[in-house]
Amino acid sequence: MKKISRILIVVFSLALIGVFFVPIWDISLQAPQYPEGLGMKIWINKMSGDLDIINGLNHYIGMKTIHPESIKELTVMPYVIGFFIAAGIFVSVLNKPKFLLVWIVLFVIAGTVGLYDFYLWEYDYGHNLDPTAAIKVEGMNYQPPLIGSKNLLNFKAVSMPDIGSYIFFLTGLIFIYVYINEKKFFKKSL
Repeated sequence: MKKISRILIVVFSLALIGVFFVPIWDISLQAPQYPEGLGMKIWINKMSGDLDIINGLNHYIGMKTIHPESIKELTVMPYVIGFFIAAGIFVSVLNKPKFLLVWIVLFVIAGTVGLYDFYLWEYDYGHNLDPTAAIKVEGMNYQPPLIGSKNLLNFKAVSMPDIGSYIFFLTGLIFIYVYINEKKFFKKSL
């Protein structure tokens, strides 16, 4: 691989370190009784924001309490990110486009599985409601959208990627760009 390709691989592998310091997802709730809004940030290893208030409100509609320490993905994610950082550096050292392709495929699979797992988590919290809840609305579920906004009773829930997700996305795009350029370079040199 070209020197610039190998440098980009190392730089963007190391850029993944940034996701340890910024949130990857943001869920916000807006309602007339909370003009400043309520929010929850999801990081690779924790959750922050107005969890106590959100848990208190969710209790009335029968949703489970959110306990970040019980979410196993928050324990596993730092190791997954560490793997991709080390594997990216390893790809640069090995200097073979086929290993770059393996990294890209694994990264896309991990991202897809992560989004699907997050959807399932939201689904569970929004659909598996306590039948003895104080407030029941027939046929209503409280699953926030995976991406976008949705009205849930008098709340507008907005769920969007945060800075960490953009780091993931940009890293994946750069690796794909490098791979495509390397394949073109390889064909030209034949």
